[in-house]
Amino acid sequence: MTGGSRFAVGPVRVSVPATSANLGPGFDALGLALDLRDRLEAEVLDEGLVVEVDGVGSDDVPRDERHLVVRAMRAAFEELGVQPPGLRLGCVNVIPHARGLGSSSAAIVAGVWLARELVAGGRLLLGDEGLLDLAARIEGHPDNVAPALMGGFVIAGQDADGTFYAVPSEVDPRIGAVVFVPPEPVSTELARGLLPEEVPHADAALNAGRAALLVAALGGRPEQLLRATADRLHQDYRRSAMPASLDLVDALRADGVPAIVSGAGPTVLAFTDTTDGLLARCPEGWAAHQLEVDSRGAVSW
Repeated sequence: MTGGSRFAVGPVRVSVPATSANLGPGFDALGLALDLRDRLEAEVLDEGLVVEVDGVGSDDVPRDERHLVVRAMRAAFEELGVQPPGLRLGCVNVIPHARGLGSSSAAIVAGVWLARELVAGGRLLLGDEGLLDLAARIEGHPDNVAPALMGGFVIAGQDADGTFYAVPSEVDPRIGAVVFVPPEPVSTELARGLLPEEVPHADAALNAGRAALLVAALGGRPEQLLRATADRLHQDYRRSAMPASLDLVDALRADGVPAIVSGAGPTVLAFTDTTDGLLARCPEGWAAHQLEVDSRGAVSW
């Protein structure tokens, strides 16, 4: 240990998956981990802050206290009652930024995880429930951070008293996903700003039923995925911010493919048990990735 035996001798490492939230009808409630992973490591130094970034974001993310992983680490250290004298953070990023695949949630989960691992007895001081609560408080909602931390398909939310909850649910092993990632980002703030304050009761009722059906569809009834991914609460309201994404969703769904906007967009996710012909639907200039559902969540490596 270092720093008066308060900190582990580094480095410590974590790998965190991408996530897709909403999944169509499950607005701010449903999230799925996908096997596209950022890898990070951190260690305590005698002084200073060193941030190294390779891969996605290496040209434009800050290298100081503004870095989201560093901010999450500081919050976790505060929760644990210690702050290291110095810190080195190394990131190898593959999750696209501002594309609706949970890059910020992966950064937050990585930060709180790394900080806990760097503190002697950190897992005793801050258990997994506490880690989820802290990550959700930093992010503001749990639908992405929960699957990033836990893996798999997670139903998450917040009680009236402010308590966050996250309940894992089964995913049929036949189900995978293809994601279509456009070249231009859309900020979550912009996408949320397009949503109305009120929606018709009939639309809310439809989404409630489809969200319930989606749990069953993912759990073993994949033939219901097209019906289960119908949405009236958020996707069409965001069309002006990502018209090409919604046009692709419409075209895929017209052909019987259960396609949705991933998170706040603009990435399009299509559930599938095969990729026959699907990758060829990728628009010019976009990137397509065939991904498995990730069952592990955040793990040391």
